[in-house]
Amino acid sequence: MALITISGYPSSGKSQRAAQIKRHFEARLADPFYTGPSLSVVVLDDDTLNIDRSSYNDSRSEKPARGTLFTAVQRNLAQNKIVIVDSLNYIKGFRYQMYCAAREIKVRVCTVYVLATPDLCKQWNSERTDGKAYAPETLANLLQRYEEPSSMVRWDSPLFTVSWSDEDVPADDIWRAITEGVVKPPNTGTQAVAKAPTDALRTLEHTTASVVSALVSEQANSGSLGGTTAVTLSPMLKVRITLPPRNVTLSELQRLKRQFVMLHKKAITLGTTEKGAVDWSEQSVADKFVVYLEENMKP
Repeated sequence: MALITISGYPSSGKSQRAAQIKRHFEARLADPFYTGPSLSVVVLDDDTLNIDRSSYNDSRSEKPARGTLFTAVQRNLAQNKIVIVDSLNYIKGFRYQMYCAAREIKVRVCTVYVLATPDLCKQWNSERTDGKAYAPETLANLLQRYEEPSSMVRWDSPLFTVSWSDEDVPADDIWRAITEGVVKPPNTGTQAVAKAPTDALRTLEHTTASVVSALVSEQANSGSLGGTTAVTLSPMLKVRITLPPRNVTLSELQRLKRQFVMLHKKAITLGTTEKGAVDWSEQSVADKFVVYLEENMKP
């Protein structure tokens, strides 16, 4: 239903804000006057996923920690859940990765930026007594590397900034963003590609060659120049093509065939994100090739 990304400095109060959002939303969902869909609110954080603060001491241990968090995000994203990701989320590339995962599931997104000064974060970190404080050198490194969210980029917007001096989060605004905001379609890069059948390349080569041969024979046999003509490739395969008012040479047809084949090889080898099923049958290839010839043959 929605992905809410919490971002901010280490020890800036992110978990407190995530808890406030969860409390507001659960109260709203439990209200007798609530008439929307049945939803659950899930908070994913380092503690529930057993990610120790020491994981951020170096990049070698931090990478699998982010992988654990991202896997949990993918597993929980659903149309009946509001997922709140309460972690550092300080790298814009990681926030973009979660944004793409949310778009693939077609859920709404927003980012909550928990704002606090570095000095306050250092003070609050040193005062922690729960054993979850960051090492001083780790904290300093994370503060330096933090990449601030921006409302100007699509993966951070809509962006809500909550200062350390604010008593509460803008719950009503966040609720509207995740329930009424635009559901963006998946990125082309995240869509599953439709793979061509294993014999598609052979069909492409064989069918286009058959069309070229049939056109050359038809011109030689009929002696006509131009006009619409029916060409039989096999008892089950026939096409109609409109030729220019001249004799179309074999070399021109072969050149256009090579161009057509090259244009479609990539879709066969890498797949395509075209909507609907992609038809690589002989009839479909022949029809597409005829259209290509009609558009590219010189008058």
